[in-house]
Amino acid sequence: MTEILLLFLVILVFGLHRRTSNRIAGLEKELEAVKADLLARQALPLREAATAASAEAATETVAEEPASAAELAARETAEDAATAEELAAASVSTEESEPGTGQEELTPGPAPQPTAKPKTKENLESYLGARWPVWVGGVALAFGGIFLVRYSIEAGLLGPAARLTLACLFGLFLMAAGEVVRRRALPQASERFSNAMIPGALTAAGGVTLLGAIFAAYAVYEFIGPTSAFILLALVSFTTIALSLLHGQALAGLGLLASLITPALVASEEPSANALFLFLGLTWFAVNAASRFRRWTIVPTLANIGIGLWAIAYAVGSDVFDAMPPALALIVMIAGTGFFWPGPRYGLDRPAKSGWSGLLGRPPLQITLSVSIMAVLPALAMLLADFPTGIDPLFASAAVIAALAALGASRAYAVWPALISAAGAVLAITLTALLLLDYIPPPPTEGQPVAVLTYTHEIIISLGLGAIFTFLGFAFLRRLRSAEPEFPILWSVLMPAVPVTLATISFLNFGNLGRDWTHGVYGLALGLVLLAGADWLFRRSEKTTEERTDLPIDWPANLLVAGSFAGFALALHAVTNGIVTTILLSVLGFAYVLAMRFRSWPALPWMMAAATLIVFGRIAWEPTLIGVNSLGKTPFLNALLPGYGIPTLLAIATAWLLRGSADFRIRNVMQALASLAGLMTVAVLVRHAMNGGVLDDRVPTLGEQSIYTLVTVGFSGVLLTLDLRSPSPVFRWGSMIAGVIATLNVLSLHLFALNPFFSGESTGAWPFFNLLLIGYLLPALAYGLVAWYARGRRPQPYVVMLALAGAVLGFLWATLSVRRFWQGENIADWKGFLQGETYTYSVVWLLIGVALLAVGSRLDAKSLRLASAGLVLVAVVKVFLIDMSNLEGILRAVSFIGLGAVLIGIGLFYQRILVKKNGEPELTDSQEPAS
Repeated sequence: MTEILLLFLVILVFGLHRRTSNRIAGLEKELEAVKADLLARQALPLREAATAASAEAATETVAEEPASAAELAARETAEDAATAEELAAASVSTEESEPGTGQEELTPGPAPQPTAKPKTKENLESYLGARWPVWVGGVALAFGGIFLVRYSIEAGLLGPAARLTLACLFGLFLMAAGEVVRRRALPQASERFSNAMIPGALTAAGGVTLLGAIFAAYAVYEFIGPTSAFILLALVSFTTIALSLLHGQALAGLGLLASLITPALVASEEPSANALFLFLGLTWFAVNAASRFRRWTIVPTLANIGIGLWAIAYAVGSDVFDAMPPALALIVMIAGTGFFWPGPRYGLDRPAKSGWSGLLGRPPLQITLSVSIMAVLPALAMLLADFPTGIDPLFASAAVIAALAALGASRAYAVWPALISAAGAVLAITLTALLLLDYIPPPPTEGQPVAVLTYTHEIIISLGLGAIFTFLGFAFLRRLRSAEPEFPILWSVLMPAVPVTLATISFLNFGNLGRDWTHGVYGLALGLVLLAGADWLFRRSEKTTEERTDLPIDWPANLLVAGSFAGFALALHAVTNGIVTTILLSVLGFAYVLAMRFRSWPALPWMMAAATLIVFGRIAWEPTLIGVNSLGKTPFLNALLPGYGIPTLLAIATAWLLRGSADFRIRNVMQALASLAGLMTVAVLVRHAMNGGVLDDRVPTLGEQSIYTLVTVGFSGVLLTLDLRSPSPVFRWGSMIAGVIATLNVLSLHLFALNPFFSGESTGAWPFFNLLLIGYLLPALAYGLVAWYARGRRPQPYVVMLALAGAVLGFLWATLSVRRFWQGENIADWKGFLQGETYTYSVVWLLIGVALLAVGSRLDAKSLRLASAGLVLVAVVKVFLIDMSNLEGILRAVSFIGLGAVLIGIGLFYQRILVKKNGEPELTDSQEPAS
């Protein structure tokens, strides 16, 4: 089993080594280009001298006879050969000289631009001949050391001490051989085969052999105790990490892995968590120091994961858990990350992608993600420990999360530590609250008083952790607000959101829901601090705004204004309840609107919108505001009037104050919210009055639903009037939406669900002033009035919809009134139909059709004329299908005679009146239309 483990370690080493060597290859290529540049600069004077000599020889022979072509070719060949010999001699002398002498002997002159060598694609021979032998050879050496020890054991050639000694000497020999090869044998091997370096493979094989020998001396032969084995394994691991500075990141990974598994390999009768996490902390420090020097990112990531997994394993699997050692180790990891990676490469002066995608992907991304996740997960695991001792696990968890938040506020690249620490804080307090839900205090001993369960400790930690986020947010804004475009926005969200969320969880789980002054004062102080911070940010940005007018909105300052409102809202919920909280929330939002007289902050009016939305939420949670049993039964004069009315009036006042605001968005939002609040207030008061002072979820009657329909249609007309006086898309679309909603109610409720013909509801004893009046005639008149008012002001389909809805309601009123005349108060369908009743329907429908035709012609309303045509068509179908089969005697004859007379009259009306109205010539009997 040990051999397989060691083989896995070697394979992992060479896998990591390949990526690291690519970066080394790039550096060596740059050095080779510099060398070629120096050779070119040295050969330049020789080439110029040869050119001058050739020109002088040509001048001397200009008066002679021209040479033959063969002589010229021989001369050029000799000159080229001489120049090549001089260049070769200069190159040899440069390579044999001491380092640094070549540059001092060069003649100063302009250096030509180095030509980049094209990157050649390696072939199969390169892979098989230069790379795979190194990788497989390193693994073979590791196996050789292991099999040598195994053979000596099986053959009994040497004793255990001799075998272990030879194994150690073999490991040291391999590490020494790696260093010798690195220095002398292959000084330029890394130029092309950087990810298959022989020195690194030899050193890794030697390290694995030494680790195996030390572990065998401890676990198999018991030559050394656990303390000595731990020290020796740690020494080999640290040595391997140190040698990685020469051999690459893969060797550092081997040393790290050996250090992480060393505590698991060495068993102790009295394990010490302090010693364990001290060793892990030292390992992490050594690995990150080497990584920072060589700019590695993979090995530090693995180190973060390793120390985090050890902390989780200790918290979950330990019989007696002490939170201090893992918490300190995690804090060291977080602080060390900020210490080792502060440089300009990851600071503000490095090129980075812009926008939120660039912010979330800033290097070193692997390190920040790993340190964040591996700090929060152990912090949460501490809360699940079964038998904690020492410090409180919640305190240790909060300390780790606070340290991670401090990292997020101290580095411009640490966006993930900031986000994950905020999420970790919320999860930690939530997990604590859930764990305490099922907590039962132990029974008191005899003679002892009963223990009172308090949550003072949890409240202090929750509120304190939130305050830390606020403080860190201010520190970040002071340092990096002007240099960062997006990160300050993120911190401006976290610094109010985290404390308000933590305080809310603490208040709901640990506080006094009746009146809690601790959380109330905390919310008030938080709101004041954030409001002062917003004022500070706005004042700081005034100078920049005066110089530049193209700056976008100051999001950090405005978000702090919103955060202050959240703090004040928390305070109101903590110290008040019921209807008082609802009213004071609207007053708080309106106070922000009034503050616009003193500060021109864009976020101020939006707080009234937020307050109105919170009021809507409270109403949805408890419509009575004070409880069903406490609500009075007096219509209108009850708690609903101030509870709904005051927020509505304040919303309307805000909309009126913002009527001339330059920000059309908040103007439209407040107009919509004020309109909705007014409609809801009227509807709730009507609902309470119509149900005998009870506000519940029972199905409304036709009378109550008719009032809702009248309110909705009237609301549509009010918004139409407001839009004509002060044009607004809220009023324009709101009026049409209200009309559509009212029409849907008519089609679904008035026609079918609440129709007395189907429901059997009594229509009342009065002949005219009864349920049919309020249920059908009054809504029909309201629809007709709004349709007439909307003509030319709203789209034609919308006007036609209103007119048809009114016509349908009027038709239902007339039809149901006829049935009430014949059947009495109860007009349910089970009573059937009388012959006189059936005949009366035909008469009434035809009269209504003629009336609609006359009014439509008078007002030139095409919708009314279409309604008339539809009604007459219904009457025709009814007469021919129903009257013919159900009526008898004189009634049947009169029904058809009346229908015929009406239809002829309508035809004559269209021919004689409408044609004249359109300006066409009237035709006489003797005239024919022109063809």
